[in-house]
Formats: sequence, C-alpha cells, structure tokens
Amino acid sequence: MAFQKKTQKPGAFLSSHAESILKDARKELKDPTRRLLGKQILTLGGIAMLSGCDLSNDTSVNAMLRKISSFNDKVQALLFNPNQMAPTYPASMITRPFPFNAFYDIDDVPAVDAASYRLQVSGLANGKRAWTLDELRAMPQENQITRHICIEGWSAIGRWGGVRFSSLLKHAGADITAKYVSLHCADNYWTSIDMPTALHAQTLLTLTYDGQVLPPKYGFPMKLRIPTKLGYKNAKHIVAISVTNEYPGGYWENQGYNWFGGS
Repeated sequence: MAFQKKTQKPGAFLSSHAESILKDARKELKDPTRRLLGKQILTLGGIAMLSGCDLSNDTSVNAMLRKISSFNDKVQALLFNPNQMAPTYPASMITRPFPFNAFYDIDDVPAVDAASYRLQVSGLANGKRAWTLDELRAMPQENQITRHICIEGWSAIGRWGGVRFSSLLKHAGADITAKYVSLHCADNYWTSIDMPTALHAQTLLTLTYDGQVLPPKYGFPMKLRIPTKLGYKNAKHIVAISVTNEYPGGYWENQGYNWFGGS
C-alpha cells in the first residue's frame, strides 16, 4: 500500500478530504462497532500515519495537533444544528449543591458591585453599548433546567434564568452575520463562541440560579449558559461582549483546548 508522502502538509490532506470524511462519518457512525473502530483509528499514531507527522519532534507534534484541533472545530461547526435543543430536566433532578468550578479557589471569587456594574458591548454592533443590571432584568426572562458538562469528566444539572443571548445581540444592534462573539470576565477569564451558538434558543445570559439572584460563586452578576457546549465555554462574571470576525481565542483555548467545545 502506498502512503501519503511526508512532503504533503497535514492540513492540506485533511482539508481536501473533509467532505468525504463527513459524508462517511454521518453514514457509518450509526453503528456502535464502527464508532469504536473510529475511536481506535483516530489515535495519535493513526493520525500521524495519515499526516506524515514526526512523533519524535515536539514542534511537529504540536503543529499537527493544532491542525487536527482546527479541523475538529470545522467538523463540529458543520454538524451543529441551531434548531436542535439540548435535553431539559425536572426540578427533582437538580444537583444539590451545584458544584463550584473555576481556575482558582472559591475564596478568590471576584466581588462585582451591582450598582456600578455595566455590561459593555463592542465590535460589530451599532446599538446600545452599556447595560445596567436593572436594564438586563427588565428584558424578557427565560428559565431552563439543563446539564452542565465539564471537560474534567463530571456533570451537574442546574436551574438557570436570564436573557436570551440573541435578544441582547438584537437590542445591541449586533451584526449577526459576524463569525464570533467573545466574552470577557471580571476574573480575567475570557472565551469566545461561534455566532450560530450565540443565537441558539437555549443560549442564555443568566442572572439567576434556582430562582434567586445569581450567587458570586456561580458567576454574579452574569453567567453565560450554553447547554450545547462544554463547561469551559460557559463564562462567569461577564463584564464585556464583543462581536467580531477576527478569531478571539480564549483562556483555555489558547492553551490547547478545542475551540468549538461542543458537548
């Protein structure tokens, strides 16, 4: 059998085969046995064989993994259905207490002053640029009981209430044809999401948890709740939102986490 020459770039090989890979994946992954086989093939060694990557070279491996991650983002985006809802649950299934999780200890949760708080909206938006908590609370509110899925392997069900992200973007005059929405937080965390996810009906800018004002440990004054994405995309203590066509990255994404982050 003839293998791909090492002179061919991994990204070029993967991009040229993207459509056929997606077509086969949609058809073949319905079979549990084939799903298992797919997982076995898509190991570092299997990908290295396809891409011609030198596993003895850290730079080569890192570059290859970045290309694979980027390719994975594109595949997830193509498969994402903006009309498909994440599962919801009865109140009896709420996880109590809901876990605290951050890149710091609970004693380091930031204190945000409610009276002086302003949510800043910038970038490709020509409407209202600064929002007080009272203005956000005066907008139509929605509630959901959904599962938070952490990349560390645990999950928890919680009740969240707030404003649809799509509603805020509309009132802020955001360009909804833009590619990205980035979010910056009072704890110096930041992340970004694709516009279709921002417009998804279940994507909320939450102001309450379990019927009460959002506690500081869960993200006061505002937490992004996206049940279609993994936990690290659900930013807390949000103070600024920017609409852009320039790739914004994120705190964990810049350290190697998958950018799309679909659950």
